[in-house]
Formats: sequence, structure tokens, C-alpha cells
Amino acid sequence: MTVAITPSVADLLRTRRTIHTFKPERPPEAVIWQAIDLARWAPNHRLTEPWCFHLLGPQTIAAIVELNAQITLAKSGPDAADKKRQQWSNVPAWVVVTCDRQADEILQQEDYAACCCAIQNFSLALWSAGIGVKWTTGKVTRDTEFLRVIGVNPAERSVVGMLWLGYPLDVPNQSRKTVDEITVSLP
Repeated sequence: MTVAITPSVADLLRTRRTIHTFKPERPPEAVIWQAIDLARWAPNHRLTEPWCFHLLGPQTIAAIVELNAQITLAKSGPDAADKKRQQWSNVPAWVVVTCDRQADEILQQEDYAACCCAIQNFSLALWSAGIGVKWTTGKVTRDTEFLRVIGVNPAERSVVGMLWLGYPLDVPNQSRKTVDEITVSLP
């Protein structure tokens, strides 16, 4: 029996892109919740479901924008800080995904991988609704003040990614290596 991947799934996987610039319109909250519902069906070893999706409101976003501007100011000066502040202030919606911390290193790796799978499910679900995502793990997400702002105890949870959401202003073109370049067939 020949089985084929559904063309709509293949198209979704091939066309999804990281979006860097967004239209100002905020995606509907209901669609974001639907995407979280689909994200939670990601594979996760031992069914730990280690993810938590933090939907950020305007006050939290403003605090993160300012924190990042201060980090940028210290590293690159006032012009770069102002540019970052402006760029980040134009992102319509934000979600942070965190992962349970585990004492066991193998379980920690498995849980982190599961969270990455959940983010992919989330991103694909949103893409199917015309909503783009940028998954970032920049310096600000590793700052202790960032964790305080989002109410996360670093002894209990780690940040897997900060996700920017919105309708794409621009969809970049991309290419990938061929299947032959990334596949090894073993006897």
C-alpha cells in the first residue's frame, strides 16, 4: 500500500517561515488559545507535558522591551537601544514558553526537546491561520530580571523561547539542503 503525506500538511511545512516584521493588527486571542491547544499534543517522553505558555499582556511586554533596551544600551549605545525599543514595541503579540526543570539530565533534555516540538506545533497551527511567529532566545531571555518580569522561578523552570506573533508584513524566501545532503542510509 502506498501512503502519501497530505498535500496541505506538506505545503504548511514547506511554506512556514520565521517572520521578522508584522502588521500592527493583533491576532485574535481565541486563535492563540487554539494554537496552544494543538501545541500540547506534541510528543513528550514519559508524558511529562513540561511546557507552559505565558501569554504576555501590555505591561509585561513594555517591561521586557525596556529591559532589552537597557541591555542593548550597555552593549551598543543609545541609538541601538532606541532602534530595539522601537522594533520590539511594534510586535503585536508575545508568548514565552518555559520548561520544567529536572534534576535528571536526560529527562531535562527530553523535556526541552518536547517543548521545542510544542513550539513547532504552535507555530504551524498559527501559520495555518495566516499568523507568523518569530522564535527568539536572545540575551534578554537569559536575564534574571526577564524571569522575574514573567513570574518564573529559575529553580523550577527555564525559558525555551520568546515567541513574537502577528500577521506577516513580509514573508522571506528560503531554501534548504537537498534530502540527499542530509540523509545517511545505513545497511
